[in-house]
Amino acid sequence: MKTVFTTLTEMSDIQRRSVAYQPRFFSPGDQEDLEEIERMIKNGEVRYVHDEIRTQLAGLLETMNPADDFTENELQEKINGHTGGVPLEAYGVWVYFPWSQRLVHVLPEAEFRLLRTSRNRNKITFEEQDVLRKLRIGIVGLSIGHSAATTLTMEEIGGELFLADFDELELSNMNRIRAGVTSLGVNKAVIAARDIYEMNPFSRVTLFTEGVSEKNLEQFLCPDGRALDMVYEECDDLYMKILVREKARALRIPVLMETSDRGMMDIERFDREPDRPIFHGLTGGVRAADLKGLSTFDKVPIVLKIMSQEGISSRMAASMVDIETTIASWPQLASEVALGAAINTDAARRIALGELNSSGRFYADITEMISDGKGIEVDCATSYDVGIVPEALGFDLPPIHTVRGNVTNEDIKTLVSYGSMAFSGGNCQPWRFVFRGTELLCYLDMERTNIFLDYHHIASYLALGSAVENIDLAGQAMGLKLEIDPFPDNANPELVCRIRILSGDGEAIPPNELVHAIIKRVTNRRLGKRTNLPSFELESLSRVAAERGGRLQWIADDDRLDQIGDILADGDLLRMTSKIMHAEMMNEVRWTMEEVERTRDGIDVATLELSATDLAGLKLIRSWRIMKVTDTIGGGLGLKRPMRNQIAAASAVGLLTTPGLAPENFFNAGRVLQQVWLTATTKNISIQPVTPITYLFYRLEQGQGTGLSSKELKKLTALRERYLRVLDVPAGHIEPMIFRVSRTEPPTARALRRKVDDILKFVS
Repeated sequence: MKTVFTTLTEMSDIQRRSVAYQPRFFSPGDQEDLEEIERMIKNGEVRYVHDEIRTQLAGLLETMNPADDFTENELQEKINGHTGGVPLEAYGVWVYFPWSQRLVHVLPEAEFRLLRTSRNRNKITFEEQDVLRKLRIGIVGLSIGHSAATTLTMEEIGGELFLADFDELELSNMNRIRAGVTSLGVNKAVIAARDIYEMNPFSRVTLFTEGVSEKNLEQFLCPDGRALDMVYEECDDLYMKILVREKARALRIPVLMETSDRGMMDIERFDREPDRPIFHGLTGGVRAADLKGLSTFDKVPIVLKIMSQEGISSRMAASMVDIETTIASWPQLASEVALGAAINTDAARRIALGELNSSGRFYADITEMISDGKGIEVDCATSYDVGIVPEALGFDLPPIHTVRGNVTNEDIKTLVSYGSMAFSGGNCQPWRFVFRGTELLCYLDMERTNIFLDYHHIASYLALGSAVENIDLAGQAMGLKLEIDPFPDNANPELVCRIRILSGDGEAIPPNELVHAIIKRVTNRRLGKRTNLPSFELESLSRVAAERGGRLQWIADDDRLDQIGDILADGDLLRMTSKIMHAEMMNEVRWTMEEVERTRDGIDVATLELSATDLAGLKLIRSWRIMKVTDTIGGGLGLKRPMRNQIAAASAVGLLTTPGLAPENFFNAGRVLQQVWLTATTKNISIQPVTPITYLFYRLEQGQGTGLSSKELKKLTALRERYLRVLDVPAGHIEPMIFRVSRTEPPTARALRRKVDDILKFVS
């Protein structure tokens, strides 16, 4: 047995002396490398082989094509194309880890990093990741520092890490250092380096296994004559804590320290404040030289000054009383160290990206934040997701009746009821009516027109035109003679139209199908499969527009539909990432049935016909804070999906253009559009306006983009150029509406209208 124990002791000494921490790389395309791998396998140097290269390639291609859902055969074709036909075993890099005798097959470095950090997006953008990879970071002390180093590596923050610790792993360290018993007796910096390389074999790590000292501190902080970008100081030696700060301040290197107590984080931005007192001045001018030779017990008063008696946790304070009596050193917990790693990494990232620029002491005290009485009651209120059938919403318009003799108030109410069924942007219903004597006056409701998309009230004029067209149709069916006079008073721009009701003795025209269509006309956002509409049906709608001075052009081929779908989707994204337009868009939405019935305007969320996923996304992006970040990082591509889906389900896209740029041209265009829409309704053709982008184009060309940021202006100008390559807009013409048409099921729900008594006033 003595011989056996002697042999075991000798093997343990070999293991303890092992300091290997760097992997070896082998190229499968190099014959000498392949022969070396074969020799190592035969000699028993390679005990384990891990080859998951196909899984990595599959993940890479899915990351590069997130919108595609490959079949197994398609995926194999993509892999073959990506590797250029090279056999899988010959693609990428083989990495050997001598401390574990493992040989692992991985992607080439650039692809490895792309896939490995793919789940960092969009919390970290590509551009930000490149900045973070260029950082050179030093860590002094690899107990707390071990967690910081590995967390930095997981996020790929720090292209070069410099790790310093003289100590070897002891069993008592394993309450907070992620290591196994096989690492007992191994230098802590070596253990950290091994973990780092196993996470990312392409890392660059330099070790100071003797720790830092007066002799090598300059070399540690300024390797190759260039100062580090930041330093984590996580050592136990108070003398070294002060000395590191003194040297870092001279070199203008920021120092970070997390204490593993109450989530306390110190940030000292010596790069921005080269005269800043060390430890925020808490040490009272104590220098590193003053601390030489002091015992742990003698350092307690200074540590208490640094920690501050008020800032230290009760249990840590109680433990300090017993240092070198019942406990050997400062107590630390794995949970606190893990939290510290997160705080350290988050701070480093934000400092490097210019998002955190101040020095100071910060606390992320979990015990304080998560404690009795601090819980927040979760709001479980949800919007209604069940469609409401039209009959339940009170769309029982007064019946059309023949008027004989004097026009009564009830007759006027009937006319205005039909007028209020017109379309309006965001269902804002920007109208109010006044009946006086024999005149029905149609006004802009100015409180409802002050929105960004309604530049110079063009959308409201369009809406008033559609309302007057309804009134005209209903009046003819009632036997009334109406004289319509748009913009009769130049001194009163709010008065959009005056309708003189000349007689109620005329011969009534039997209500035609357009009058019956007024109640049926609705925005239908319901999706179905794309089906071609007969060309004669589209031509019939074009004739209706042409008879009233408008021009309808159609996009019906798949290629151009895809192009306009992309343009409209980009327009939607622009709208949602504009602070003012985002706010107005969210204000339009009615999220609950109570809100729908109370306001009787806006966009009932049930009418949007969203999938459960898209509805959840809409609820999420109600927050401008989220959308602001989305725009900042260049994200939001998923927000374009609903519009793309709508155009993908469209039979065609139509654009109405009419000559003239004056308000009366928009008013007349509204009348044309209402005729087109009612005609489509009689043919069971569904229409959904996708118009906001044309209103923005009007602001761009007639208002020089006023109110748009330079970034928004640039995006909108580019969209206009793409748009005009797909659609023809004659000079001097307006584009009052672009819309999609389809033949699909009736909508799940429809938007309410305000009550007549709220929009009509009778005066003497």
